[in-house]
Order: sequence, then C-alpha cells, then structure tokens
Amino acid sequence: MDEHTRDESVGPPRRGTPTGWLPAEGRWEHDTLRRATAHGIRLFNAAEFHESHDCFEAEWYNYGSGTTESKFLHGMVQVAAGAYKHFDFEDDGGMRSLFDTALQYLHGVPRDYYGVDVLDVRETMTRALDDPTELHGWQITLDGTRPVADESDFAYAESLE
Repeated sequence: MDEHTRDESVGPPRRGTPTGWLPAEGRWEHDTLRRATAHGIRLFNAAEFHESHDCFEAEWYNYGSGTTESKFLHGMVQVAAGAYKHFDFEDDGGMRSLFDTALQYLHGVPRDYYGVDVLDVRETMTRALDDPTELHGWQITLDGTRPVADESDFAYAESLE
C-alpha cells in the first residue's frame, strides 16, 4: 500500500465488505481512492457529471497503468464524461464512444469495487449504447444505496482545481 493513498479520516463502508476494504485492518487498501469514489458517485447521482469526472480523474493519477485501481478510475472518468456528453450536449455518439471505452477499462474490475456496484454500471452502459434513455433517472449504487451530493462533495471537487 502506498502511503500517499492513506487518509485516516476515510471511514468504513456503510454496509458489506466490498473489494478494497480490509476488514482485519479496519481500513481501505487505498483510502484516497475510496474518498474520491464516494465524492464522485454522489456528484454523479446529483447530475454533476463534470465535477464527478474531476474526482475520478484526480485520483487516477496516483496509480500505475494497468492496475485495477487505474482501470476502475479511468473507466469511471469515461462514465462521467459519457453522461456529460448525453445530458449536457445531447451528443449520443460521443456518449457511445466514451461508454465503449469505459466498458473496456471496467472489464475484469470486481463487481463491488470500493463499494460501487460495477456490474450495474457495466450493464446500464451496455443498455444505453442501444437506448440512451436508459441513463434517465439512473444513479450509481455505493454501499447498497444511491447517495447524492452535499456541500462536502462540492467542496472536495472545488479543492481539486
């Protein structure tokens, strides 16, 4: 575990034992990955796709190419960017291109990675390739819930600038 990805303030999952949580040690393998993921998911669920993208992208740079962490974060960058293309620009061709890439990155990432229901993310993107309206009302599950952003999430995204 890299010391630069430690953050003692990051708490446990709200429920379950997702991949990335080390129950015997009572911490995440990479606390900063969990922190960025939680903020990114809540912002995504509040339709703040650009800010969500920034959360995943900033953390992505902590990991080497080809690692599961890198694949997950790069995939989630593409998920947020694809949703941004669809909702903010009505560019479904761009969304499809980004989702195709995201599916490649997320292939092989555990289905419960850092609390994210990655299987649902992959399945929803796959359906959206044929029918972009699948994205309407979709929220990503984190620890079995669909949380939305609060002021702390916006403050985190702003701190990345």
